[in-house]
Amino acid sequence: MRIKVINPNTSRSMTEKIGTCARAVADAGTEVVAVSPAMGPVSIESHYDEALAVPGLLQEIAAGEAAGFDGYVIACFGDPGLLAARELARGPVVGIAEAAMHAASFLARRFSVVTTLARTIGTAHHLAESYGMARFCAGIHACELPVLDLERPGSGARERIVEACRAALETDDSDVIVLGCAGMADLCEHVSQVLGVPVVDGVTAATLQVQSLVRLGLRTSKRGELAAPPPKPIVGALSGFTLAPKALPRAA
Repeated sequence: MRIKVINPNTSRSMTEKIGTCARAVADAGTEVVAVSPAMGPVSIESHYDEALAVPGLLQEIAAGEAAGFDGYVIACFGDPGLLAARELARGPVVGIAEAAMHAASFLARRFSVVTTLARTIGTAHHLAESYGMARFCAGIHACELPVLDLERPGSGARERIVEACRAALETDDSDVIVLGCAGMADLCEHVSQVLGVPVVDGVTAATLQVQSLVRLGLRTSKRGELAAPPPKPIVGALSGFTLAPKALPRAA
């Protein structure tokens, strides 16, 4: 089994960290390949960033289909381009926010999300609602750390995230923490040990979800909304995204 984990931003060091975390939980027979797109923003912290990240993400999905990957993880908590990726992919595609929220709902009645910047809280609320997780999500909180500061020496990122998680548990009276950024994936065990509650990282949760779906022999349905997109002319800078009928995923 081969799973492609796509970090939609172009930070190579963050992609390496994400790949390490994903491989740590995958079975021995599962190959995990972590990649960044060849184009797009170095971090995703706005609707503008997210929109610009999607073309590179979809290129990686298309390349994965050509290479025969069995499934995909979208390793950004905004789950950018998720439905478009499912249109292109034969195998399952899982976003880390989607996977983390569902996993947390199995562990307690109420979870809190701790993310990076406050400007991304609205997106996380929207995802919780669209995934049917709003009734479990007690609150979404920001530690006000830019994504790239998660890896910057001297930023105090680990301590700030722990304190933000502690405050979220107290404010929300919740029982589980969801880490709201793929760049936090390596902090999961540490935060859990310090605070004494389950802490869910979406990178590992999504990797295991994709692995399970593939093992069950399940693929993305090509009937209805997630059928392959109809081929049509695409012009200008995006002309390379024009789909030929023979290149489209077929129904299983």
